[in-house]
Amino acid sequence: MDALIAAKDKLNNKGFLDIDLDPTLDLYEEIQKLKKEKNAILLAHYYQESEIQDIADYIGDSLGLAQKAASTDADIIVFAGVHFMAETAKMLNPGKKVLLPDLKAGCSLADSCPAPVFRKFKEKYPDHVVVSYINCTADLKTMTDICCTSTNAEAIIESIPKDKPIIFAPDKNLGAYLQKKTGRDMILWNGACMVHEIFSKEKIVKLQNRHPKAQLIAHPECEAHLLDIADHVGSTSSLLRYTKESTYTEFIVATEPGIIHQMEKASPNKIFYPAPPNNTCACNECPHMRLNTMEKLYLCMKYELPEIHLSERVIKEGRLCIDRMLDVSAKAGL
Repeated sequence: MDALIAAKDKLNNKGFLDIDLDPTLDLYEEIQKLKKEKNAILLAHYYQESEIQDIADYIGDSLGLAQKAASTDADIIVFAGVHFMAETAKMLNPGKKVLLPDLKAGCSLADSCPAPVFRKFKEKYPDHVVVSYINCTADLKTMTDICCTSTNAEAIIESIPKDKPIIFAPDKNLGAYLQKKTGRDMILWNGACMVHEIFSKEKIVKLQNRHPKAQLIAHPECEAHLLDIADHVGSTSSLLRYTKESTYTEFIVATEPGIIHQMEKASPNKIFYPAPPNNTCACNECPHMRLNTMEKLYLCMKYELPEIHLSERVIKEGRLCIDRMLDVSAKAGL
């Protein structure tokens, strides 16, 4: 108990447990032990650092992670991802403890759509169905009719009657892509992901010229001018699957480069180039995703902190759009 009290004190406002560790500690082995001792499942997004991906019980994109969270019989869900993902897991498992190694692992896209501002925006279109990309806050989900991910977004839009007008939030790029794919005219919220908007078309074209045999694959959160020149556009899991099945052996990957670890594991004889951003960095990593580390993960599991807490109202109202999404996905075979 004293150790737990001390740990909570260390948590403070930092968002993670700030406790010094023995540098000789085998974190991989210790985390494996904790998973068994606590009947905990570790879910990790493709954008996590490679060490975390390798120790996870399940690695996936937002749809796969939501489906896994909905079906797990673990007592504790440890989410190596960002805040909205852990919130989704909590909504699906209100009686379980959901942990996030760093509470400040947020999302620029979710932040781009504050719930109070969106509420006023929604009031202008009272007859519209609200479809929200799962990359949004729990509060926004309470104002959403049905959620979607990049994997099932097209199926979700197609499930809505043609005569029903749609508001799509918060990603304007994914929304514009869906408008083009489905032919539906939607009201788009003006939000975007900082990672997917920073790619430089000019630098990518130069990279294509240096590697003429490489295919450009892109996530639909990218801007339209990149999607227009991509050889394949798809969700994170779709991009991974495409590189596995393609006869091409070189790829320029326009999404967060964490996925390249799985691509290289699945196709060791193929070459992957991270798409260059328009700044001076050598890569395009999501700063929020990378807040999670093996050290924070170990401490999170050991002390069962930080924990995700949501009000009963938010869980009850927010879960409805997620359940609808999972139902449509199941019917679509996704």
